[in-house]
Amino acid sequence: MAQPSHTPPKVCPNCDGFPAVHITLGGRDRTGALRTITAHCPACQGTGKRYARRIVITSAGR
Repeated sequence: MAQPSHTPPKVCPNCDGFPAVHITLGGRDRTGALRTITAHCPACQGTGKRYARRIVITSAGR
């Protein structure tokens, strides 16, 4: 059986594959749980994968 010929997408170099993190705000709510916010990687928009950019060549002029 043949192996797939496609290469897997590369891991985002900015977040190293951890695109979403929870940041504590330094306190607890009434139930005792930590107050957190979620931050997503701006480079990969929270996917953890970075795809190669396509280069578009256009002819200008004549």
